[in-house]
Parts: sequence; structure tokens; C-alpha cells
Amino acid sequence: MTLRLGDTAPDFEQESSIGKIRFHEWAGDSWVVLFSHPADFTPVCTTELGLTAKLKPEFDKRNVKAIALSVDPADKHRDWIKDIEETQQTVVGFPIIADADKTVSNLYDMIHPEASATATVRSLFIIDPAKKVRLIITYPMSTGRNFDEVLRVIDALQLTDGYTVATPGNWKDGDDVIIPLTVQDPAVIEQKYPKGYTSPRPYLRLTPQPNK
Repeated sequence: MTLRLGDTAPDFEQESSIGKIRFHEWAGDSWVVLFSHPADFTPVCTTELGLTAKLKPEFDKRNVKAIALSVDPADKHRDWIKDIEETQQTVVGFPIIADADKTVSNLYDMIHPEASATATVRSLFIIDPAKKVRLIITYPMSTGRNFDEVLRVIDALQLTDGYTVATPGNWKDGDDVIIPLTVQDPAVIEQKYPKGYTSPRPYLRLTPQPNK
């Protein structure tokens, strides 16, 4: 199965480090970051899970839940969590899916045979409260993720969901945003963008970020 942006994230019931999880029920009304790992007790994954654990206050501010996945069993996950907490000086406050039968890995197309026939690549999905897939990033197994980018994209998605704007390249929270080309009526522009805008080109209109 190949997932695309805008698709409904598949539901599943699977064991995890905190017991059996039914994904949609567990997610509730939150945004979700679902990310996979090739295996337990691997160095890159250990640092990534530590970073994710340390970002919990940032995720909480954005109504985001994190959930990881590896194809190892739940008891191995729990042993690995002890290592993560000790080596990364943090508390892992999110579950790790025990996808030993690769049900979830296949649902989310996390196994790329030319990279590995058995291990998941580093796939990451941002899923909104309506259970729609909003972002897909896939890294090779050897490359750790940039979690600052994950937070940046969540900020952009939540902003553009609330306001009729788009974000420019390298945008960060607080930067100017773009008025979409679909908005042309001067009265609508005045109403939606009361702070005004600059327009170096007719198709490029920059306005201060709306207050979230």
C-alpha cells in the first residue's frame, strides 16, 4: 500500500511498549508524529528516540503525540527504553509499536526492499486530528532525522490550517507568510490581511504572520 498526502492514515491494533494500541483511538483529537526505526538497540535510533522524548514539552504545546515503531517485540522495546533513558538522560513518555509481524510497516509502506527486505526505513508521518496524512518524510537507515524540521512543519501546517496563507522556504514561526494566488479580491485581501503586505512581484505577496 502506498500512502499519499491527504489519505486517511490506516487504523491498526498492535502491541506496543505500553500494551495493545488501537491507533485511531489512541490518537484521539491530537496531531500525531508516527516514525519508524530499522531495529532496537541501534545507535542512530537511540539518539532519535532520546531527542523525541526531550521534545515532549514542545509537542504538548502543539497538541502532538509521538509514537515510534520497530519490528522487534514489545519486551525488547521495554529493555531498549531503559538504555535510551540512561544514555540520553531523558524519559521516554511515548509508546513504541511492536510490529514483529510487519502489519503496520506494510500498511504505511515502511519497508523498501532495495534498502532492506526486513527492516523499516526511517519513515515519518505527520497525521492531523482528522486522521489525514499531512507530511511524509523518508530517510535512509543511516541518516538521523532533523526534529527541528518536524516541529517547523507542524507549526506551518497548523498555521495554514487556521489562516489563508502559505509559508515561504526556510520559514520559521514568526516570519512573514505568503498570500496565496487564489486570493485576488481587494476587499478580501484587506479583510484577511489587516497588517498589509509587500509585493515585489504580482505573484509574490508577503504579509506578517497572523497571530495564532
